[in-house]
Amino acid sequence: MKHEIADKFFQSIDYPSIISTVKGVFVSDGSMSVLLDFERVLDEADLYAYKNWELGELVQGPDSKRYTVTCTFMWPYKLMPDPRGAKRLAVIGCSVSFAKSKVKVPIAIKNYDDYIPGTRYPKSSEQKVWFVQITMPKDLMNDIKEGTVDLAGNEIDLQELDDAYEQDLDKQQAGEAETPTAQAAPGPAAPAALPPAPGK
Repeated sequence: MKHEIADKFFQSIDYPSIISTVKGVFVSDGSMSVLLDFERVLDEADLYAYKNWELGELVQGPDSKRYTVTCTFMWPYKLMPDPRGAKRLAVIGCSVSFAKSKVKVPIAIKNYDDYIPGTRYPKSSEQKVWFVQITMPKDLMNDIKEGTVDLAGNEIDLQELDDAYEQDLDKQQAGEAETPTAQAAPGPAAPAALPPAPGK
């Protein structure tokens, strides 16, 4: 795990580029699908159990290459995500890099002085942030998506497990069908008809 990478790598990330990234994900079914698979791995790795990881905002990606997918997330400087979470990702084959940087964010409009002179755009203020870039193997994403997980060093295919349960259930139902139905014990005989009363 890299604790810090060159700050200039993130100089291209600004508020308009973040908006463009988010918009691109929502209008592209392919990007949304890749991002969901990416997030599924983070969830399965219990990343969100570590402090502040759930507060990250996607600012770049998903950048899909032949073998990997890369996403970059941003946090407020005072809410740095717990590095122990990054170590957990590194254990399962992900590459994680941290970087301190700044990003220009539009200020809240309160009066005309808050606009850039001659425009309708608000002025910006620089805010300190943390960028975290996660590069994830596609094989890992596919394994999690298909239900193959690694528990205590042993791979368990969840689909095979489900199939085994279904087979056992089928055998059980078949065994019950072959068991002869018990015949009901004969009930008490109906009482004999009484003779007619004398005089009738």
